Amino acid sequence: MKRVGKIALVFAAAMLVASPAMAAKKIRWKLAMTWSSTLTPLASPAPKLAKMVSEMTGGNFEIRVEGSEKHKAPLGILDMVKGGQYEMGHTASYYWKGKDITSVFFTTVPFGMTSAEQNAWLYYDEGMVLQQKTYDKFNVYSFPGGNTSVQMGGWFRKEIKSVDDLKGLKMRIPGLAGEVFAKLGVNVTNIPPGELYTALDRGTIDALEWVGPGMDIKMGFHKVAPFYYAGWHEPASDMQFLINKREFDKLPVEYQTALNTAMKAVSADMYSENFDASARAWAKMKEEFPNIKVKIFPQDVLKAMKAATDEVMEGYAAENADFKEVYDSQKAYMAKAREWTKMSTQYYLQTSEMVAE
Repeated sequence: MKRVGKIALVFAAAMLVASPAMAAKKIRWKLAMTWSSTLTPLASPAPKLAKMVSEMTGGNFEIRVEGSEKHKAPLGILDMVKGGQYEMGHTASYYWKGKDITSVFFTTVPFGMTSAEQNAWLYYDEGMVLQQKTYDKFNVYSFPGGNTSVQMGGWFRKEIKSVDDLKGLKMRIPGLAGEVFAKLGVNVTNIPPGELYTALDRGTIDALEWVGPGMDIKMGFHKVAPFYYAGWHEPASDMQFLINKREFDKLPVEYQTALNTAMKAVSADMYSENFDASARAWAKMKEEFPNIKVKIFPQDVLKAMKAATDEVMEGYAAENADFKEVYDSQKAYMAKAREWTKMSTQYYLQTSEMVAE
């Protein structure tokens, strides 16, 4: 971790001073991650959280973190936390769409909110209340666990010039975006992370979506698929901390506060770590692999994606009242927030480009 990141986390930890109640109660928890322990920055928040909580409680609240290489169930986190095998988990909410489709909103949805908009909706509008309403069904608490911000649209072996180029394309892409692409004729598949490069290299798949330069460079996709498309499907990908309700409710209030404080601190830190990693990785990729072609999908393709997204979303909203409640909430907040996003960010970037010409 960079020195600035260490200072930020130490400052957050210093905001809480161990009390006599903390000193009197020793707790030992386990936390399971969807990711392998080396898959940073996704794997960064959980170990940092464990360290902060231990320091804030004088070593009396210890959380042992296990990556997917240890527990062997990367997509079993919700069930393991619900069942009590692990008191906590670090994962992504949209992995549970098969259990409850409403869960997708608490990661991200195609053409949805930016990371700034989503954080504001969660913490200062009704997002956290709606999120917990969803997870009450599983008897767990859910909290934001770090945001990648907008993710890239994926690596393609061939250029996409029209909607027809999507038909028959074999692509790894998860979540609602997979359903959207399937409507446009894409053969959607899901492949474990460790097998993605081989599948792309051997032509088992024609394209794949991952995260962004900071993580993609480690996977080597740029060596076999030269077309790198801008994102549309994951504009604000939130990771997730899950906590077994029974175990959390048993904690002394000081420990609950320590855990909440640490979760918020490491979530913010992951956003910064991921941004820094992608900025550095993209500079390296541009220099070492000048043949990478960064593209925005053609307008007719984007319009087809948006129409298919609306069809998918409206279909779920028509049959699921909980989905509709969150969908309407996000749309209402976006209607308010997007104008400020344009004024504060988009217009500033345009202004900067104008003076640079």
